[in-house]
Amino acid sequence: MSGSKMVLSTGANAPLGKEDTVRITITWEHAPAELDVSCFMVGQDGKVASDDYFIFYNQPADPHSHIRLERPNNKTAEFTVSLRALQGTGVDKCVFAATLDGPGTFADVIGCTLTVQGRQVHIAYSITEATKETSLVFAEIYRHTSGFKLRAVGRGFNGGLKPLAEAHGVTVEEEEPSAAPTNTVNAKAEANASFPGSGKINLLKQSVQISLKKKQIDREKARVAVVLDASGSMWKLYSLGTVQKAFERVLAVAACMDDDGEMDVWFFADKAQRAPSVTERDYENYVKRTFPEPGYGKIGIGNNEPEVMTDIILKYTKEVPNETIPTYIIFFSDGGVYETKKISKLLIKYSKTPIFWQFVGLGNADYGVLQKLDDLRGRAVDNADFFALDDIDSVTDAELYDRLLNEFPGWLKQVRAKGILRS
Repeated sequence: MSGSKMVLSTGANAPLGKEDTVRITITWEHAPAELDVSCFMVGQDGKVASDDYFIFYNQPADPHSHIRLERPNNKTAEFTVSLRALQGTGVDKCVFAATLDGPGTFADVIGCTLTVQGRQVHIAYSITEATKETSLVFAEIYRHTSGFKLRAVGRGFNGGLKPLAEAHGVTVEEEEPSAAPTNTVNAKAEANASFPGSGKINLLKQSVQISLKKKQIDREKARVAVVLDASGSMWKLYSLGTVQKAFERVLAVAACMDDDGEMDVWFFADKAQRAPSVTERDYENYVKRTFPEPGYGKIGIGNNEPEVMTDIILKYTKEVPNETIPTYIIFFSDGGVYETKKISKLLIKYSKTPIFWQFVGLGNADYGVLQKLDDLRGRAVDNADFFALDDIDSVTDAELYDRLLNEFPGWLKQVRAKGILRS
């Protein structure tokens, strides 16, 4: 091994280069119960092709032995992953997770570390943030245009092995058979009946509800808005339909959380453009119908975040103010963030209003002040969060919604405690 050791933090990623095979080792110093370590080999839909691609203690390899699991002792699990063999398969992502088979949560697990070893790579990721869930997604290997990459996930999951497996498409039999046979068609119809609207948004809403319940905010209502970067550099993402898909995934959040089920929309470049509000009944081809191509028209091709932020603040503090319902803004940008002073000034000045800003970076780019929000001083409360995605299409719905809702619950408690958001 000639490469130097790389240490990842939660949410970070690292390329696996031209490795043919890597060994992923998960170790822990203490756990309140046995750790059942597993791997889900999923396709682009986030689901396994069949239960044969669920690797765990009772099935230590997939049918082609692309991934093999070994347990050398009761505090170590080792996966051997043949990246070269995976290249020609339909496997889009390998998700590595563990579940406590007994009492306790991952907040009680001590010294948990994942390492990746290859000929040229040596990566380490330590789980330092305690999570009170009984399952944990450690990391994932996923396809990227530059080759396979590793992402440090560190995301908790409640309910044990069964819901974790089912979330990745694995069929888990009940311990006791039901009195009547299950009618799959009727079961699916009943599930959709509880989520009125289109089928595509229905499925997304079910993932949103899981995240909301995990964060204990499933009864919260908010005014939800999305801001879409329409600068010239975004042209490819618009033309590929990536922006429309991101828009649909965010719309599911609004459909679950918004006080009237309607999502407000802004596009921005050099100038800001308010777009018609949208619901799950009229979302199809919304982006193409509303903003066909970035880089053209009246709003220019550059990046001017303060312009659109000012218009958003104007709407929610002057035009339609509300001190009892929070406003949750999801703000997509592909970088080129240069107006540090203006953005900082707006976030500081309006931290005393019930508006939360969730910034999402698309790709590897210069996000300026957005990457340093935790260091921004002078705010009444921390009113903003940021995370970047290499490729939003490669992120599962469960992970996206967990990350979108990561800091929002804590902000809600703060603004209520300070009287910024009134009951």
